[in-house]
Amino acid sequence: MYWLITTFIILLVLDLAKSITLDLLNAKNIRANKDRILDAYREVMDKETYQKSVAYSLEKSRFSLITTVYGGLLLLLLVLSGFLPWLWFFLENFWGTSLWAQAGYLVVLTLLLAIPELPFDWYSTFKLEEKYGFNKSTLGLWISDKIKGSLVGFVIGFPLICLLLKLVDWLGHNWWLWGFGVVFIFQLLMMILYPKLIMPLFNKLEPLKSGELKDELMGLSNKAGFAAKTIEVMDGSKRSGHSNAFFTGFGKFRRIVLYDTLMEQLKNNELKAVLAHEIGHYKLGHIPKMITMSGISMLVGFWLIAYLAGAPWFYAGFGFAGIASLAPAFLLFSILSGLVTSWLSPLSNILSRKHEYEADAFARNAMEEPNSLVAALRKLNEKNLSNLTPHPLYSCFYYSHPTLMEREKALLKS
Repeated sequence: MYWLITTFIILLVLDLAKSITLDLLNAKNIRANKDRILDAYREVMDKETYQKSVAYSLEKSRFSLITTVYGGLLLLLLVLSGFLPWLWFFLENFWGTSLWAQAGYLVVLTLLLAIPELPFDWYSTFKLEEKYGFNKSTLGLWISDKIKGSLVGFVIGFPLICLLLKLVDWLGHNWWLWGFGVVFIFQLLMMILYPKLIMPLFNKLEPLKSGELKDELMGLSNKAGFAAKTIEVMDGSKRSGHSNAFFTGFGKFRRIVLYDTLMEQLKNNELKAVLAHEIGHYKLGHIPKMITMSGISMLVGFWLIAYLAGAPWFYAGFGFAGIASLAPAFLLFSILSGLVTSWLSPLSNILSRKHEYEADAFARNAMEEPNSLVAALRKLNEKNLSNLTPHPLYSCFYYSHPTLMEREKALLKS
């Protein structure tokens, strides 16, 4: 089955070539604009801040190149060395082939694969982000996050994997339809439970304090037909100086969360505009649309896993010959699908950008003027040292949001 390994290598090389080319194009575009600030950018950043954003963007680009090559070589080594099937047979000698052992294989492999990433994550947090004034985390907090993240992943993931593997025994060839249903419903539940049960393990969430700002934001919420029960503030400054706002949940479980860093950086009318943008996502039905798209992709994925799990040539090609378990199919599908779906990211970004433009327009109408949101977007780009000159092709693949200038142009259109 050498053709299967050859196909994997070709897919990996193409994916690496794409990622490296995009990083190089983006860095070249940044350098080409580093010594000149276009008139439009002068209103966003002064010269000193612009130069700092250029340096930050270039350093992130170099770091991305290193991690991309490292990740690709590590994946190549894992597959070609035979480590993946070796680990299966090694654990089989101790645990047997029970359902728990099959799920345990995936858990152990996930933990092992996380180890080589730790030095890069540490460098990103304590060197790169620290250098530009963004890191607020401590080594103790960083370690605590890793441990808690692993424990949460195990508590949630292990039972779910066991259930999916058990569905094969219960339902035979039709397991994948029910498996899709289980995971899809689980994801919907997580949208409700995550901010209530998991997020508080890492961050402190508090209702926005009473006062003029809360009155203005709640007034806007009611005017827009959102009727939020509460607006929550998250202590994002505990880890980073980056700022953000996000919408989570659906129906009566919906929540809007503002970073405390965002509250410090924006004026009241600018915060209102950001809130209006987030409300726009809800009112315009963007959440159900994204859930539907995700569900369709997931359904196709489960069908492919079921097909590959029943193909002896597929298992044999990667060294898992003679194994009657769904676990290797989940593993190999996760490896191969990533090499294919990365080419489809421009399509998902098109839809995401469309939603952002629509939410911006909603905010402009709710505020009855565009300037508040424009000012908020400018400040967010300035405070986060955003890259104002990404290469169009890089933006196409990696930007789920339109660039600042694209959003301004759309907002200021009559």
